[in-house]
Amino acid sequence: MPGPWPIGLGDPAGRRGVAYLRQMVERRAVGEPLQYVLGRWGFRQLDLFVDNRVLIPRPETEQVVEAALAELLRLPGPDPVVVDLGTGSGAIALSLALEARTGVVWATDESADALAVARANLAGLGGRAAARVRLAQGSWWAALPSELRARVTLAVSNPPYVSSEEMKTLPAEVADWEPHSALDAGPTGLEDLAAIIAGAPDWLARPASLVAELAPHQAGAAIELARTAGFTPVEVHPDLAGRDRVLVARLA
Repeated sequence: MPGPWPIGLGDPAGRRGVAYLRQMVERRAVGEPLQYVLGRWGFRQLDLFVDNRVLIPRPETEQVVEAALAELLRLPGPDPVVVDLGTGSGAIALSLALEARTGVVWATDESADALAVARANLAGLGGRAAARVRLAQGSWWAALPSELRARVTLAVSNPPYVSSEEMKTLPAEVADWEPHSALDAGPTGLEDLAAIIAGAPDWLARPASLVAELAPHQAGAAIELARTAGFTPVEVHPDLAGRDRVLVARLA
């Protein structure tokens, strides 16, 4: 039997469609971010499912992926082990699995809710790229199986980097809707990045790289933390607006 005829641009909208559109407009009218209202958002080559369990993927984080891809090209070995710490929607991990096309990518998050979103996006990715991704729950490095110790080629992260005081000044669209656990790092805003940097030497292979997103005003402090942990050289790359955004630290 033939299926229903497709709806054309000139056809009248159905009741369900009108009701759904009205609901979307109402959600947006009270301040809910457009990305959550739509339930999806583009990130590099991905069309990601997003809701208020995860941060909205942003262009700044696309630059983190760009820097990570450059490090993978530089690092030796045909099958690198890549770790995305605090994966959220899976934007970084899935982009690397898709675009690097080699190695295993571990995507970790302390939040079971966030991992549920990442799992949905992993299912949507499919194919050989998805087969290279592993999901694990836990806080930063503790989420990884012990056999990965000293074997990670590249670690990438977009950790919380907003201080508790700065949380009070965030736009309502961010503060009222996006998960605070993915934004608020603590009193200085550097707590989570510091934990990632401090734990990295035990988990990274030699040579290896750490790539992480940060706030522009944190660049100097982050460089010092990385150098103290034994990374050299250490650089901070700008985002598309020219602001310090991406820490790139290497272990020889």
